[in-house]
Amino acid sequence: MRQKKEAFYFEVDRQLKLNRKILKTYNYKGYTTVRKTALLNDGFNPDFFSHYWKNSRGDVYFFVYDYGFLDLKKSGKDKYLIVQWQEYMKK
Repeated sequence: MRQKKEAFYFEVDRQLKLNRKILKTYNYKGYTTVRKTALLNDGFNPDFFSHYWKNSRGDVYFFVYDYGFLDLKKSGKDKYLIVQWQEYMKK
């Protein structure tokens, strides 16, 4: 039983690290929009995130440590808006 629990934690940790690496790779400007399929093909799993932040318009950004993503539909395509954590998001 203990081994299963530890394996689960290692898997979650591995996926969080991979998600952060992928978000960081695509977000070289600090703010960018990327097709969902590009991230998913690289192994990104949106079900794994560390916390979330809701802006004043009600949009919910999911964060993997210091990089966040927002689910968008832009020009008829499914995309993610990728942002970097900002100090004002602490509220």
